[in-house]
Amino acid sequence: MKTQKKICKNGNCRFPSLHNEPAVPGMSEITWRIFRIMAEFVEGFQFLSETSREVTIFGSARTHESDRWYKEAVKLGRLLAKNKFTVITGGGPGIMEAGNKGAFEEGGESIGLNIQLPLEQRTNPYVKTGRAFHYFFTRKVMMAASAQAYVFFPGGFGTLDEFMEMVVLIQTGKAQKVPMVCVGRDFWTPLFDWVQKVVCEKYGAISEIDTKLYRVVDTAEEAFAFIKDSKERTIF
Repeated sequence: MKTQKKICKNGNCRFPSLHNEPAVPGMSEITWRIFRIMAEFVEGFQFLSETSREVTIFGSARTHESDRWYKEAVKLGRLLAKNKFTVITGGGPGIMEAGNKGAFEEGGESIGLNIQLPLEQRTNPYVKTGRAFHYFFTRKVMMAASAQAYVFFPGGFGTLDEFMEMVVLIQTGKAQKVPMVCVGRDFWTPLFDWVQKVVCEKYGAISEIDTKLYRVVDTAEEAFAFIKDSKERTIF
């Protein structure tokens, strides 16, 4: 294996990536990145200011149409649209497509906040209006910013990351308490059993009350029951 050389400049040292990344970006490049980040925030918040009663659906981009959870996400999208909620997803395939599809077919508001990835991300055909993001973290802020409920279907690292960040914001009072619904007992129960027995009871790293911040269900109808009476909220 080729050994990487440590690059030092002005007393700061780091290793370049394996993809021929420039050793140390110049200050002008960093400044323009900051402006790009600011622009994504400004444009994103402006975009969201024109929507209302948002519910954000998270889940795997790899879920196929034949999958049970794809079908449940379509059902949930329909239920939400029928009851005048705005459905927001990451705008890609899989669970995101399913949520948008249900809302689209019901004639409701179907929004996609998209990001381009090397492999699996593409804008699904059921997004009525959308916004593209370069940075994951700006996109994640937008997906969380004004939703009055979050729904998490089975997914990968991205879905787990989004769940953990949302629950931390609510736990610490940095975001208003809203329904957090995890769909798929078979998928979520092993994780939450570990949270209860190890994180909470064995290590005391969270309180018992923190384990009540989310609900686990198995159907779109059960999920909707926790969402239907949620109140619209301000950003954060």
